[in-house]
Amino acid sequence: MSPKRFWTILVTAALTLVGGVLALNFMPSEKQIEARLVRLYDTNDPQFRRSLGVLLGPPILEGNKVEALLNGDQIFPSMLEAIRSAKKTITFETYIYWSESIGREFADALMERARAGVKVHVMLDFMGSVKMDLAQIDAMKAAGVQVQRYHKPVWWKLARLNNRTHRKLLVIDGKVGYTGGVGIADQWRGNAQDEKHWRDTHFRIEGPVVGQVQAVFNDNWLKATGTVLDGPDYFPALQHVGDMPAQMFSSSPTGGSESMHLMYLMAITSARKTIDLAAAYFVPDDLTIRTLIEAAKRGVRVRILMPGKIIDSDLVKAASRERWGELLAAGVKLAEYQPTMYHVKALIVDKLLVSVGSTNFDNRSFSINDEANLNVVHEGFAREQSAIFEDDWRRANPVTKVEFRERSWWDRITTSISSLISAQL
Repeated sequence: MSPKRFWTILVTAALTLVGGVLALNFMPSEKQIEARLVRLYDTNDPQFRRSLGVLLGPPILEGNKVEALLNGDQIFPSMLEAIRSAKKTITFETYIYWSESIGREFADALMERARAGVKVHVMLDFMGSVKMDLAQIDAMKAAGVQVQRYHKPVWWKLARLNNRTHRKLLVIDGKVGYTGGVGIADQWRGNAQDEKHWRDTHFRIEGPVVGQVQAVFNDNWLKATGTVLDGPDYFPALQHVGDMPAQMFSSSPTGGSESMHLMYLMAITSARKTIDLAAAYFVPDDLTIRTLIEAAKRGVRVRILMPGKIIDSDLVKAASRERWGELLAAGVKLAEYQPTMYHVKALIVDKLLVSVGSTNFDNRSFSINDEANLNVVHEGFAREQSAIFEDDWRRANPVTKVEFRERSWWDRITTSISSLISAQL
């Protein structure tokens, strides 16, 4: 065999292997939900809460307190204060972590606690932390922080690269938890005062449900390291500290990727009066579109608040617009937040159920990424979140049928092209 033919065969085989791996990357790992849900009950029926806690996820636990933190000026000081107060353990999982000023502050706080003898575990998604300075990771490890990068690519496991941990979890001493939409990067600083400072919400959690937050972190830590974090330092006895029933709901392609999708569909199907959805990335599938339209047609007021012209992914925005016409025709109200990038992820149903956390309203969150949401079934908390939603809605421009119908030809073309890869967005 000639050298030229040998290299041709070798290159062809290599390209075939890479192509096969990439194809596997984009294939769903589990059967996807295809049939619409039948409406068997609504949100004020006790069966709704039973199904949330038995059919779908962990039990709903009583006695919790959940505090909303708006934008970086409230979020970061609270998280850093909690880290600096840790006595025994810190578990921290996040998607975005960049080596900017806030990243250095978190690294310094984590390293100081590790040097003080606190057991510190940090799980960083490999893709989300790709902009992080490797020297900073080395410094954290040298200080005693156990740092794990989730799904760091290796040639024999490239098929898993598309599965990322998008979860945002922080637990201090097994007693105080945090979740929401914020990443560790400087665009989340400030108070959403301009285009360079994003609008987002995070949540501080106390009570028995913090044990579930810890368990969700433990899930990925075990997958990545083979080590179980257990004992009273991680799972102490937790007393009732409030009156909010809550559950920490999670999903992953390796164990129930469609469960988050199903939870959202069940909540929408059960809605009686109102659905308010804050969606940083809104690229729904056919089943979700049908479910939202059916809710609107039975008289539910459906409002969806999304980013406007300021968005970090024009591709997502273009793909999102593909289905707006159907929603507007059914009476669904759409609006685009104007002041800055809108990164909030929240679902409020009937001013009773609130679901907040890392999950975007797209197929990547529903089927591909590891996600985690806190579900709270509490009228007082729902009223508070509804008021925050209303305030954001006032800063948004409504999308009208006429405006959408008269959009430019360029917008129509980019929308159609982007929709072809919507399953990966």
